[in-house]
Amino acid sequence: MTTYCDVAPGHPFHGPYHDTEYGFPIENESELFERLTLEIFQAGLSWLIVLKKRPGFKIAFENFDVDQVADFDDHDFERLREDASIIRNRLKIEATINNAKAIQKIRESHGSFAEWLAAHHPLTKDEWCKLFKKTFKFTGGEIVGEFLMSIGYLQGAHQENCPIFKDVAEENPAWMQPGAKKIHAA
Repeated sequence: MTTYCDVAPGHPFHGPYHDTEYGFPIENESELFERLTLEIFQAGLSWLIVLKKRPGFKIAFENFDVDQVADFDDHDFERLREDASIIRNRLKIEATINNAKAIQKIRESHGSFAEWLAAHHPLTKDEWCKLFKKTFKFTGGEIVGEFLMSIGYLQGAHQENCPIFKDVAEENPAWMQPGAKKIHAA
């Protein structure tokens, strides 16, 4: 079976993502929001399309500043629907704006998106999916699993024989911490 670790290295888009981001823990709110948003926009499409459009997403969504996106109005929504530099799916755009507002609420209860994630760890993938479905929009099982795997909360971003696996392990992702349930995202 061919894995992402087999095909990504050396690729102009997949390679840098695989080698420096995928599976590494992150706590920065804008980065977490970006990763969740990109996973949502990837649904039904290839990850390559999303990676190619990533610079456009960063501009369109104000570098994934949660407060700015939460304040988007009808004019911003229409601007995004016309922006060819992103994927112009109405439901995914609406979900992104809604999810920014959800993260603002998470700040009130937990201080930050990262602290909210940490407070719920460890959960099984099914438990994470239920929590995300209750909290966010457009977060089905595949999206939640990929998001959590991409930020180090679920195992499986890299094969153990992948050279990047060691780099990720040195960052002590959540799935490797004591008490974590060793459950693959898939």
